[in-house]
Amino acid sequence: MRSLKALLLAPTDIAPLVWFRLVFGVTMVVEVFRYLSRGWVKSYYIEPAFFFSYYGFDWVNPWPGNWMYVHFAALGVLGAMLALGLLYRVAAPLFWLGVTYVFLLDQTQYLNHMYLVCLLAFLLIWLPGGQAFALDARLGLARPRDTAPAWMLWLLRAQVGLVYFFGGIAKLESDWLSGVPGAMFLQGWTLTEPLAEIEWAARAFAFSGAAFDLFVVPGLLWRRSRPWAIGAVLLFHLTNAQLFRIGIFPWLMLAVTPIFFEPSTVRRWLERWVPWLAPKAPSKASRKASSKAAPKTSTALESPRWQEAGLAFFGLWLAIQCLLPLRHWLYPGQVNWTEEGHNFSWHMKLRNKEGRVRFQARDSLTGERWKIDPRSLLSNRQYTKMSTRPDMVLQFAHELARRYEREGRPGVQIHADMHVSLNGRPRQELVDAGVDLAAQPWTWRAASWIVPLRDAPLAFSRAEEEP
Repeated sequence: MRSLKALLLAPTDIAPLVWFRLVFGVTMVVEVFRYLSRGWVKSYYIEPAFFFSYYGFDWVNPWPGNWMYVHFAALGVLGAMLALGLLYRVAAPLFWLGVTYVFLLDQTQYLNHMYLVCLLAFLLIWLPGGQAFALDARLGLARPRDTAPAWMLWLLRAQVGLVYFFGGIAKLESDWLSGVPGAMFLQGWTLTEPLAEIEWAARAFAFSGAAFDLFVVPGLLWRRSRPWAIGAVLLFHLTNAQLFRIGIFPWLMLAVTPIFFEPSTVRRWLERWVPWLAPKAPSKASRKASSKAAPKTSTALESPRWQEAGLAFFGLWLAIQCLLPLRHWLYPGQVNWTEEGHNFSWHMKLRNKEGRVRFQARDSLTGERWKIDPRSLLSNRQYTKMSTRPDMVLQFAHELARRYEREGRPGVQIHADMHVSLNGRPRQELVDAGVDLAAQPWTWRAASWIVPLRDAPLAFSRAEEEP
């Protein structure tokens, strides 16, 4: 019996990697077009006067003036180059840097699928994307090849599979399984709206969503169950595309699904649909020489040292991807309430959260108090996101204190009156209004000024209540 190491180092058909590169590049071109055509570049990255940074990345700022348009246009070009396999070794790292830069600009733009795009773009850097069904191989810019180490394919499969798996694990919590969040989401589509009032239907929606996420990958990998799994994938993502405003995520997940199929099947599709990217047919003499050399080239082309490094990378990457979504267990309280450890954990559309936040400043020297309207400094999207996120409220309080200090009023205290409704519950205080947030550190540690959720387990009857 072959060892796991031997199986991961064995050569496998490169076709699924090519498929992934192609559909990923096309999807990115579509996403860039959406940002440019809908005015999101201007409203998200040019007009705002303040941006909510990620911890440790407050030095990342948008390009001045209209250069963000140029940045997105460049991302579109790089996405097309990835799809075509043109100058791949240049395009892949540049695209990853460019899209990760955009991702880090503002926390209020956080989307699970954009985080996934950054991860997948990083993995593309290490794949031989320009060596098969690529212009690089056609033009002689890269050495053509038909195989790649199996760990590359399994790395992609694992990355996509972990999104499903942790999405399913996150659904195994009382609020989601109560059916209340699902009932709220079912109201968003005319076809499913009648089901929102039926408790068993809402619960079935919740349980089926968890079961899909947990079992879809094994279902896709096993040939006998694959037809049923494909049907479930289509139903799940097409329904999500209607119920939720989650952009390209359903389409990206649908597009990459064939990486779980047999490589020979994917190769037939590529030969049929993109023959102009297929390698040029070899001459009779080259076919004869290739046949004689077959025993020598039956293993992966990389050196043993490179293969060992690849396996180490494979293991380290998966360890990080498995541990990061679990970090919210290090924080007290319910993650859907406190938001501590929520990002990067594949908690996708699990709760309905609404809130409002008001700020009050107090001059510690004079005792003067005054109210602050955060909408005067934030976009509507930024305010809506901040109104349910304690960490963003803290960031904004620090920004207000800095502004007053620049105006010659140091030591101004900033307090927040923040009340939030989680899954239809009555609004509750989320941030201690008596705490001077300007004096609280911005840290990854648990925040003592977050007020715990004070409520019994959610009942389905509350699904129709107004928060």
